[in-house]
Amino acid sequence: MKKTALETALGMSYAGKRALCCMKHVGLNVAADCFMNAAMSGVNGGLILVTADDPSMHSSQNEQDNRVYGNFAMIPVFEPSSQQEAYDMVYEGFELSERLGYPILLRITTRMAHSRAGVIRRPEKPENPLNCPADGRQRFILLPALARKRYQALLEKQSSFVEASENSSYNCYLDAPDKKLGILTTGIAFNYLKENYPDGFVNPVLKICQYPLPRKQVEQLVEECDEILVLEEGFPVVEEQLKGFLGKGVVVHGRLDGTLPRAGELNPDMVGKALGKEIRNYYAMPEVVEQRPPALCQGCGHRDLFEALNEVIREYEGAKVFGDIGCYTLGALPPFRAIDTCIDMGAAITMAKGAADAGVFPAIGVIGDSTFTHSGMTGLLDCVNEKSNVTIVISDNETTAMTGGQDSAGTGRLEAICIGLGVDPAHVRVMIPLKKHFEEMKAVIREEIEYPGVSVLIPTRECIQTLTRKKKESKKQ
Repeated sequence: MKKTALETALGMSYAGKRALCCMKHVGLNVAADCFMNAAMSGVNGGLILVTADDPSMHSSQNEQDNRVYGNFAMIPVFEPSSQQEAYDMVYEGFELSERLGYPILLRITTRMAHSRAGVIRRPEKPENPLNCPADGRQRFILLPALARKRYQALLEKQSSFVEASENSSYNCYLDAPDKKLGILTTGIAFNYLKENYPDGFVNPVLKICQYPLPRKQVEQLVEECDEILVLEEGFPVVEEQLKGFLGKGVVVHGRLDGTLPRAGELNPDMVGKALGKEIRNYYAMPEVVEQRPPALCQGCGHRDLFEALNEVIREYEGAKVFGDIGCYTLGALPPFRAIDTCIDMGAAITMAKGAADAGVFPAIGVIGDSTFTHSGMTGLLDCVNEKSNVTIVISDNETTAMTGGQDSAGTGRLEAICIGLGVDPAHVRVMIPLKKHFEEMKAVIREEIEYPGVSVLIPTRECIQTLTRKKKESKKQ
């Protein structure tokens, strides 16, 4: 869906309209094919891609820094340090995207995404008229002969991107008297620095919120200061660039030399420690406070599924259950411990297929209804085409429960989709995951494990949270 969302946004841009596409950091991995090639084709209407990175992996598989993707694609990147800047970057970013002719990546991080503030709104702009590009076939058909020209155009545009950064109001050089240390800070890390200097900075500070690096300002900081401290949330993207910047042997401190932790989020205390300040902890965590892992909701249909599945697979030595991304991933935790893997969206089906083809029996894939329509259908088609001996469970709670409770794309159509992909209708089995159907569920799971081919089980029961909300809303009416 991230891939299709970005392709839809690019199609709107092609038609001359402005489009904003939003996704989590790992979502860009799914959309990378379109993203990288959109940097080659360029845009017509302004196009901004918002990516929300998750340093410290609060709810993610990794803590990748998507500024790397921006550098990889060689396009401009915004990284706001405040809610107002985030608003302004989008407001002005569409025009910048159209002026430069390329998409813009706007990168936020967890603390920015989970905070709120008042912003000063600006006048509403009129919608762009429908206007497909006159040279569209030369730009948007990336056959090798044309793509080589587009790549050369992208390379030639790099100086314009740097110039835009150098003239950007989001990048500013704040002078100060103590030149022994210069501080380069990006995005939200600028706030952590300000918290350590409530009365004003004592060292020169270069605040960068638009990339590529503004060459003139960086040169000024490097020339005037003996050493550089880099404060950035995420990977040492700027720090690595500075190591070889202009071929000078400038001393750079940051995540790479241990001045700051290599992994996880920054915070004001870490920044203060890197600046040589004494950090005091005034509040100790009481012993009674313990880490509480997330758990499936009481009354969740996934619970009944995992309990039945666990009982059945105990009968099979060597059984493996391949999980996927969704709230049902919590089945990996106690008391269920029902899942052996969880790598990326859609991998439950394809990993089960690979394991089955290697000789694992039974190989079971557990995927949610939303994830199945997101990136599981092609994997199921592979299973059908190669007659793999797999049992696929599409745990259907009739909503996109983990990320907002919006309608699931496959609600009411999962059986038809599976049969349309070629699964034998006799082995597409719908179940109701309730305690009163427990023995029946076990019998169905066992039967389909024993079937030497592709089986799909669809335990269907509405998410307890969306059901509760619906009941509350109906009472109000």
